[in-house]
Amino acid sequence: MYPDFQYLLQSLFGTNMPDWLSLFKTFGFLVALSFIGAAWATSQELRRKAKAGLLTYEIQEMVVGRKVEITELLVSAIIGFLLGFKVGGVFTHFTEVSPDPMGFLLSAKGNLLFGFIGAAALAVSKYLEVKKQELPEPVTKKVKVYPHDLITEIVVVAAVGGLAGAKIFNAFETWDDFIKDPIHNLTSSSGLTFLGGLIMATICFYYYTKKHNIPFRHMCDAAAPGIMLAYGIGRLGCQLSGDGDWGIYNTAYVTQPDGILRAATPADQSHIMQMIGTTEHACYSAPSWLPRWLFGMNYPHNVGHEGVNILGCTGEYCNVLPVSVFPTPVYEAITCILLFFVLWAVRKRFTRTLQMFGTYLILVGLERFCVELIRVNYKYNWGFVHPTQAEILSVALMIIGGGLLLFYKDKNPYSATAVKEPEAASA
Repeated sequence: MYPDFQYLLQSLFGTNMPDWLSLFKTFGFLVALSFIGAAWATSQELRRKAKAGLLTYEIQEMVVGRKVEITELLVSAIIGFLLGFKVGGVFTHFTEVSPDPMGFLLSAKGNLLFGFIGAAALAVSKYLEVKKQELPEPVTKKVKVYPHDLITEIVVVAAVGGLAGAKIFNAFETWDDFIKDPIHNLTSSSGLTFLGGLIMATICFYYYTKKHNIPFRHMCDAAAPGIMLAYGIGRLGCQLSGDGDWGIYNTAYVTQPDGILRAATPADQSHIMQMIGTTEHACYSAPSWLPRWLFGMNYPHNVGHEGVNILGCTGEYCNVLPVSVFPTPVYEAITCILLFFVLWAVRKRFTRTLQMFGTYLILVGLERFCVELIRVNYKYNWGFVHPTQAEILSVALMIIGGGLLLFYKDKNPYSATAVKEPEAASA
């Protein structure tokens, strides 16, 4: 696995790479890439809907040539201080930052000198920027803002709401681990529950669209393909980093002391059963016409430090799983990226609003429910059934999606929302 870019580039080029590259985590990079992909797809759909007359603009007021305000300088100084404080702290606490950058960013540690330099630099920069555009008399202009012009804000809303929801729901899903170390659980870059993020992001979307007078139903339809793409790319990040989001044990393969995975012999089976005990497992060997890694991986150098030490390994990430597991992130990444192309290909064929979103909910719910059959997750004891949190949410999403397709009737599916006029403003 490649928990950071130092490991990734060393593997690609076969030579040692600078230590500072370890600051850049592969999981974080793929998550950022997933947001970019979702932003592109959503923006394209919002543009298409605007051209079709399904979405209209909002009139916003912009004051040009105003004088600099003290509050602007204070905000800029605070932002500059935080940036300098943390960036400077990265250099002065490098060995502490490298294993867990997210934990460091959320801590109170940093560098005060760099913080004050950053505060001064950003405040002066803001003053010069506003001063350059200052006019004798400020002028108020009215501009048309379409939903696709707000894509940056939309992505930020999705990111904040989605990551918060993913962390909160993951805490419930891994309750025992959360209770042991709640701070680390919440600040760690790993441990994200997608369905929880989807629920919270949807709630945030609702309030955002209401504020900007954007039809929520059209926003749901426009965002659906992009969210599917983001999920697939995010799962690639899980796979590359080895963040623990894998499947149950596949006892067909066992790990050697040097970290190499090999087929388990009959003599290995008794030893394997002693190691895993009553933990859920299966035994499936890959057919000769398929690669072995599709059925079993042991995730060497995983970012979560799971498993046993690799013989002779030195460095931050020296753990490997003693027995192979089903690589469920691979299954989800392939499935969701393919489903994105399916949704993208048929998006223009839907004649009613929320048909796209309903289809998305059914597909993502079905995909996650199926993969839960071989994933490691906490199971609730409901007597005759023992579902996981993801299975419960998946069934709920499929029911909601089916309800939207069968029963939702949009009275005016092709009418755009009226323009939101601003209040009277003074120049």
